[in-house]
Amino acid sequence: MATPILITDLTQRPPRGFRVRLGGLVILARMLDKGRATLAGKNGDYEYLTSIDEHLVRFLEFDPDALLKELASGKGDWEILQWIKSNSKSPRQPWEIEAFSSVMEQYAPDSDPETLAVFQDHFKNFPEGRDDLKTWFEVLELDDYVSYGGKA
Repeated sequence: MATPILITDLTQRPPRGFRVRLGGLVILARMLDKGRATLAGKNGDYEYLTSIDEHLVRFLEFDPDALLKELASGKGDWEILQWIKSNSKSPRQPWEIEAFSSVMEQYAPDSDPETLAVFQDHFKNFPEGRDDLKTWFEVLELDDYVSYGGKA
């Protein structure tokens, strides 16, 4: 008998961080938390398939709607990782996964004014002078922390 998967209630705490790696991949563990919470109606302000999630989807070329169906079946992280590997239209070598994850950890907004405005919007809950935050992962993970009572 399979152990039931515990659903992360994203109205009570944030999903796993972007840097948590599953199969060497950043973003995936967080995406699974958001998918499971969405299916359970416990996603709060978190959205499944954000623009950062889409980087992973494009890299591996899998169907995010089909992934939701797999999550609905109650599969755990390891089973989902195997499903993604089997259903990826672009199977990746370990070095490609490492390169992707490393690049995403350093992913920062480009000079596009609209993207910069979205990035800066996340600073509204932080104290002045937080110029140490350079990447999307840094800003969004601090936003998670502050949203649940932490101090920036």
